[in-house]
Order: sequence, then structure tokens, then C-alpha cells
Amino acid sequence: MMLFSSCLAQADEKGFKNLFNGKDFTGWTQKGGIAKYAIKDGIIVGTAVKGTPNSFLCTKKHYSDFILEYEYKCDNRLNSGVQIRSNTYAKEVTKKLENGKTRKFPAGRVHGYQVEIDPNKPDRMWSGGIYDEGRRGWLYPGLQGGNDDEAKVAFTKSGQKAYKPNQWNKVRVECKGDSIKTWLNGQARADFKDSLTAKGFIGLQVHGIGNKDELAGAQVQWRNLRIKVLN
Repeated sequence: MMLFSSCLAQADEKGFKNLFNGKDFTGWTQKGGIAKYAIKDGIIVGTAVKGTPNSFLCTKKHYSDFILEYEYKCDNRLNSGVQIRSNTYAKEVTKKLENGKTRKFPAGRVHGYQVEIDPNKPDRMWSGGIYDEGRRGWLYPGLQGGNDDEAKVAFTKSGQKAYKPNQWNKVRVECKGDSIKTWLNGQARADFKDSLTAKGFIGLQVHGIGNKDELAGAQVQWRNLRIKVLN
């Protein structure tokens, strides 16, 4: 579990609301691919399907500044993540990014910050890092958190210590203005500033597996999803 002072824990408990009712997907909608999402004993279970791109189970509501907490368990062969401040466009558009590059966004393409679930490459354990889905790629480590080999190796080593293979892992995410911070099982992970997107939905990703028969049916699970909206 995450380790916070008792005063902070008590203060933070006030104002949290469940994102998932434990019974059905009221308030959620699927975007992107057609991976399977189901509910079992109050847990959201995502199952990988061949021949489909990345799939996302997304909140219909959009959030700006918040504290998000959740637990996940992931097949160690599968890559996954949780989108925050993410969006789609109703029709294809071309946008200019902060790095000066332009990018074309197909209609319906999920893009935005992703809190990484990264167990399938143990030599690159970047769980809790931030990947900019559909836009700039790795932000932390990467564009905003050190793009050199030394920074990436250090982030991997701390990730290997924090991550619990085949067990439930707890994540905390804080978004306040341009500040984005994450923790994995109480271990500080990402901490940087980025102002490209201020508001968007939260989405649970099942990564595409191409046509790999051996990964079909691999699962990622989430539970205890809750959010505290900040002023």
C-alpha cells in the first residue's frame, strides 16, 4: 500500500468518489479497438483480442485537476495503461504539438497522457511512467523526464523494485494545472510539468497484440477506481 502520513490520508479520504459502480459500465464507453471488457466480482477485466488496435474503456465524463487512485493486475506478457486527460476527435484533424511538429489525428483515435502498465519488458520496467498515446511518445522518462540512458536505467531500476508481478499494484495520480505526478505502490514515479492538454477522459487500455495467437486471451484487471476532483 502507499505510505502517507495519517493526517494526509485522512484529509485525502474526504471527497473521493468511485469511478466504477462494480455492477455495470454505466458512465463508461468503449473507444478504439474491440478488446473485451467484462465485470467479475466487482473487478473490470480486459481481455486481449487478435487483429484489433489498442482498445480503451473510457469515462464519459472529462476531468481536469484531480487525484486518481486504482489497483491493477496485469498478465506479464501484456502491455497496458490508464489514460488521463485524454480525448478523441469526431473527424480527422491536424494539430500542431508543443514540440513544433504537426500530427494528423484520425477520427475516433484516442490520444493523451497514459499512466503506463509496462511489465512485458522487464529490462525496461517503466510502469508508472507517462506515455503520450497517439502523439509524442514517452514523456517520463523521455521528453520531460530525462531522455538519456542514465535516466532511463534509473527509472527502470526503481520500477523493478516497486512493481509486484502477478499481484495487485496500487497507483496514485495527481494532476494539478500543468503538474503531473504518479506513484506506484507508494514509490514516487513520474513528476513533471506539461501543458498540452488540461482536460479529458480516463480510459482503461487493453493493448493491441497484432495477430499473436499466444497473447490472445491475456488479461489486465482493475479494481478500486476512485477519483477526487480538485478545485
